[in-house]
Amino acid sequence: MINVLVVCDDLWHPAEVILMGMKVLEGPEFRIDYVMTAKDILTPERIAEYPVVIVCKGNRVTAANAAPWFEDGVTEVRPQEFAEYVANGGGYISLHSGNTSREGSEMTKLTGNTSKGHPPRCGVDVKITADHPVTKGVQDFFIRDEHYQIDVVTNDADVFMHTVSETGGDQVAGYTRTIGDGRLCVLTPGHCVDVFYNEEFKKLLTNAIRWCAKVDA
Repeated sequence: MINVLVVCDDLWHPAEVILMGMKVLEGPEFRIDYVMTAKDILTPERIAEYPVVIVCKGNRVTAANAAPWFEDGVTEVRPQEFAEYVANGGGYISLHSGNTSREGSEMTKLTGNTSKGHPPRCGVDVKITADHPVTKGVQDFFIRDEHYQIDVVTNDADVFMHTVSETGGDQVAGYTRTIGDGRLCVLTPGHCVDVFYNEEFKKLLTNAIRWCAKVDA
C-alpha cells in the first residue's frame, strides 16, 4: 500500500472537490490522508513519512482564509522544504491549483512552471503526446474544466500531455521532473469533481502516484 498525503483547500479551490474526487482512488492500493490547514500541521518530519505528497492548493491558508499559506517564520513546510523532501527521494504531484504560482515565486522553482491564468470553464480535449509510465494505458479524453495556461520555466520537463480548447488554445498539461533522488509530476486538470470520475484521468492520476512512489522502478 502506498501512503499518500493530499494537501488541499484554498480560496478558489475548496477541499470538498478534492475529498470527493480522490475517493475514486481510495482502496487497497492507496491510503490517503488529507491536510487543509497546512500551515499549522505540516512539518518536514511529517511529510517525510509519506512516499508521495499531492499538492492541489494555492498560496492561501484555507478556502475561508485568504491569508498566505507560506509565511516566513511561521510556515514550517514552504517550497524550499518541499524541494528538499523531493531531493531526498520523495514523490511530489502538483495537481491543478498546485500550479498557480506566479513568476518569481519560490514554488515555481519546484514545479517548474508559472501560471498565466485560464479562460472560463469550458470543454477541454486532453491529448497524450508521449509514451511515459504516467500515460501507460491512458487514451485521449474530453473534460469540462478550467483550462489552465502555464509557462514551463524549467529545461528538464519531460512533457507527456497537452490540453486544447477553443478559448485556451494548446497548453502543456502534464510533465515530470527528476530532482535529486526524487520525482515530481505536474498535472493541470482537476478543478471540477467530475474530472476525477473520468476513467482516463483516474488512470493518469493512479499512474502518477505509482511513478512518483517509484513502484515502477
